[in-house]
Amino acid sequence: MELTITDLSSGDDPLLTPVQYLSGVGPARAAILAKLEIFTVGDLLWHLPRDVLDLSQVKKVTELVEGAMQSVRGVVCDLDARMTSSGKHMTTTLLDCEGQYVRASWFNQPWMFRKLQMEQLLLMAGKPKKRDGRWEFSHPQLQWLSDEDRESGFGVLPRYPLTEGIQQAEMRRLTALAVDEFAELVPEHHYPKALEKWKIVDIGQALRGLHKPSTVDEYLAGRRRLLWDDLFEFQVGLALRRRAWISHSQAPPIEITAKVDARIRRLFPFSLTEGQEQAIRDVTADLATGHAMHRLIQADVGAGKTVIAIYALLAAVAGGWQGALMTPTELLATQHWDTLQSVLAQSRVKRALLTGRIGAKDQREVHAGLQSGDIQLVVGTQAIIQEKVKFANLGLVVIDEQHKFGVAQRATFSEQEGHSPHILVMTATPIPRSLCLTQFGDLDLTLVKDLPPGRQRVVTSRVIGPGNRKRCWDFIRQKLSEGRQLYIVSPRVDGGTEEGEQQGVEQIYRELPQTELTGFKVGMVHGQMDGQLRAETMAQFREGEIQALVATTVIEVGVDVPNATLMVILDAERFGLSQLHQLRGRIARGKYQGYCFLISDSDTAESVTRLHAMEQTSDGFQIAEVDFEMRGPGDALGTRQSGSLPLRIADLIRDHDLLVETRAAAQSLLKTEAIDRPEFAPLKLKVLDRFGQLMDLQRGG
Repeated sequence: MELTITDLSSGDDPLLTPVQYLSGVGPARAAILAKLEIFTVGDLLWHLPRDVLDLSQVKKVTELVEGAMQSVRGVVCDLDARMTSSGKHMTTTLLDCEGQYVRASWFNQPWMFRKLQMEQLLLMAGKPKKRDGRWEFSHPQLQWLSDEDRESGFGVLPRYPLTEGIQQAEMRRLTALAVDEFAELVPEHHYPKALEKWKIVDIGQALRGLHKPSTVDEYLAGRRRLLWDDLFEFQVGLALRRRAWISHSQAPPIEITAKVDARIRRLFPFSLTEGQEQAIRDVTADLATGHAMHRLIQADVGAGKTVIAIYALLAAVAGGWQGALMTPTELLATQHWDTLQSVLAQSRVKRALLTGRIGAKDQREVHAGLQSGDIQLVVGTQAIIQEKVKFANLGLVVIDEQHKFGVAQRATFSEQEGHSPHILVMTATPIPRSLCLTQFGDLDLTLVKDLPPGRQRVVTSRVIGPGNRKRCWDFIRQKLSEGRQLYIVSPRVDGGTEEGEQQGVEQIYRELPQTELTGFKVGMVHGQMDGQLRAETMAQFREGEIQALVATTVIEVGVDVPNATLMVILDAERFGLSQLHQLRGRIARGKYQGYCFLISDSDTAESVTRLHAMEQTSDGFQIAEVDFEMRGPGDALGTRQSGSLPLRIADLIRDHDLLVETRAAAQSLLKTEAIDRPEFAPLKLKVLDRFGQLMDLQRGG
């Protein structure tokens, strides 16, 4: 009897057939494919092309026509990046197409200059126009070609990630074989009407379109289906987790009466902004439901999120519950503690500070007070979530600067003697929209954009060259003489030993009193110094005993000195945009105008664009979007959290529109409870299998 490939599969699933049994593979080639983590024919089907090479519309330069979508193939022979007279960044390149030349240009896309290199072989697609006798493409699409692509014919050819020992042509042949025999065996987890509603093709058609496209549209349809699944399943998982929290997380209902509201507001010697008022309305509504609040307060720098936190914590205490405020750093915890001490100076609320640096005896006293309920309010670092810390009746947890923690730390406060505490997450790091919909997609969101009355926009200037630096320091000395204070920020503690290397804070601290700041008292803080000494130095700066403070980014969050109106950021190109915005937010927190000077000698296109953006806008949300586009999701938040975005192929920048679409579809499924209908059971099962453990979901949820 003749055996077929399905007879050699593992168990009853033909997709688990070892790839070596596919025609033309064998043990040797299977060993090469294993380097790409391709072990079965199913793995081969899901080894997706990174893009396609559309050679169906490639033209010679002499065949181009104006205004129609066409492609040319050529080699980069000239490359330039500069700022135009109107202040826009422009990248241009010249392509040699077999002795005929075309030019391409991009405005305000400085990353294009980094991507392009001389002698690169490119496929360029767009709608050309003829100017001064030469064809020009504005903002064309590019594909980088290999030597193998140089000899390619015509058609639409998928291009795969490869490893040594296998070429594109061979990978195309193998995936085509796998598609022909196995694509129709891949189970479909969407029912037909859903496919039609969401405008996605079935999974078999998607795999065929990806691996064996006849047209670019077929490839794009297959790609849309897989991107849809990647984003949609994640959004359904977030929605299921949110529903589970609402259904199962019974939290203490905390009613804020008019009397309690008035008592809390009397503690603040100023009127709240409309943004703060809206945030308080959102929080008080959540607290009253009896279900655990999970809300993110996203405030721009200086928008006063601490007031919202204090209001919520005091509301919990007034309701007879304990409140906890957790921060990522001891400096920020101490800053919040000092603020609370000031606000509650005449209050009977029993409160404590808990960090790793307080003495063992003091820690034991705090632990005992929290367990007995004598301490109503605690401020601290991750010391709050140590296993030995027990609360008597924890009702509310405020987590400040959430992105500095691992995502799972939110869940640490889950069950507290039969109930879950309310969770309020806050950040003054504006988060790009795409990350709000994914990394924080299970949280309700409140934006606070407006600044307190009287808060002025910080004047920001890029400083280049010795002449400008002299004028900068002359201006600073004048302001210091008028009684203002200054931060000098450096990206490093220790300076380089070679000539031309950047100075660190310790070297700057030693030199400034002998040079630019002669006659002024200079202090220093950084993360490696003794915590007690750092706290003493910060206190001296806050009291005005120190006029200039040399620091690393340890002052990025939580430092509030209203008289500090000046900031110099050295080697400013080394910081991300959001970090620069955070640093700038440390000044002009009082009634005086603030000035921030970005000192940089870098003339790269990226540096120029980044620092120019800082000069042009003080809107943290706008800055966050620019930073996200330039640096990606991990760096935009200043940290890379392993596994925090478990997406397979989707890109949050490229696929933002589809992310919004899939989120709306997922929320609709949960809102109408359609997800619980039999026709959606395969989808729900797939989501639970993929994300159940990550999101702590049960199959019954």
